[in-house]
Amino acid sequence: MRRQVWIDQRFFQWTPNFYVVLVGPAGVAAKSTSAKIGMSLLERVDGVHFGPKSMTWQGLVVSLNKATDLVPFGKGIDAEYTPMSCVTCVVSELGTFLRPSDKEMVDVLVDLWDGQKETWRRGLATSDGYEVENPWINVIAATTPSWLQENFDESMIGGGLVSRIVFVYGDKKKMLIPYPSEVQNREEHEKMADMLVEDLQQIASIKGEYKLNAEAIEWGSAWYKDHWERRPEHMASERYSGYLARKQTHIHKLAIVLAAAQRSELVIKKEDIQDANLFMSMLEKDMTTVLQSIGVSENAQFSTEILSYLKVYTEMEQNILYRHVMTSMTVKQFEETCTGLIKGGKMRVIQRADKLMVRIRSKKADAADPPPLST
Repeated sequence: MRRQVWIDQRFFQWTPNFYVVLVGPAGVAAKSTSAKIGMSLLERVDGVHFGPKSMTWQGLVVSLNKATDLVPFGKGIDAEYTPMSCVTCVVSELGTFLRPSDKEMVDVLVDLWDGQKETWRRGLATSDGYEVENPWINVIAATTPSWLQENFDESMIGGGLVSRIVFVYGDKKKMLIPYPSEVQNREEHEKMADMLVEDLQQIASIKGEYKLNAEAIEWGSAWYKDHWERRPEHMASERYSGYLARKQTHIHKLAIVLAAAQRSELVIKKEDIQDANLFMSMLEKDMTTVLQSIGVSENAQFSTEILSYLKVYTEMEQNILYRHVMTSMTVKQFEETCTGLIKGGKMRVIQRADKLMVRIRSKKADAADPPPLST
């Protein structure tokens, strides 16, 4: 859709661009493959420009200028042509595209996320600087929790880049399909791809201002009041304040996409906003998992390491568990971390005959267990 559509709010506009980051352990959730499935279809749509996978902020600006098109609004001789600079960046490894230590690149991405109708300028001390007409950038990238933990710090969460990113997290496979080619034959696959591309081409032809109908405005107004008066319990931490402040924007960006996927009419219905809110809210539980790995303390890292082993082994002797993690923490750190996990209700200690066992807490297993030990 690029910057050909928008919701006008007088002082600003909402446009359907996103910074989406797929997060999961290496090789488990097929993050890069998932992104490529969609992007391979998008490459067949006229007018969509792709940015490089690795660049400096200056290179990004150059890519935007190279992608500038004059887009006609209206018909025939009455059409008005507006310059727009739109790129989509597909990044299989987020680290090749973004170095969090490069503050200028981070600042530029933060600045461009709004996709406002403006001439964007960035000056340089040694030259005239850079200028882009109506810039719009769309990003889909993939990474692992460990990369985020190592490269993102706490300062990026509150009001910066992280709150503008939609994190989609997965740590296990939804379905086990060893040979996808056996599920769908080539003819069915190509037919489905052609139909999807045809839909994308129709969506790409939509131009103009989207408007919310009366029911959508009524529902959105009630949601806005509730959103600011009642903070959700799963996002009680201050580190989620930046995301919550931008959730309305995320929802309306997504509502445009959902509307366009169903109809060519430039109208946002109540159902579009409701569904957008539902989808964003569904992501939030896993989003908190991702954000908890950013800027965490050393003790939190120890907790994650211990729980990762218990997820695999289900139940272990405490001394054997320590053998697995002894290279990353001392005995004292291990004991303090286990105590914290028990007090936090994450781990349970069980006496089985002459063995002291530990496991992750769950309602089903807890009901079948003998009374837990305090340490």
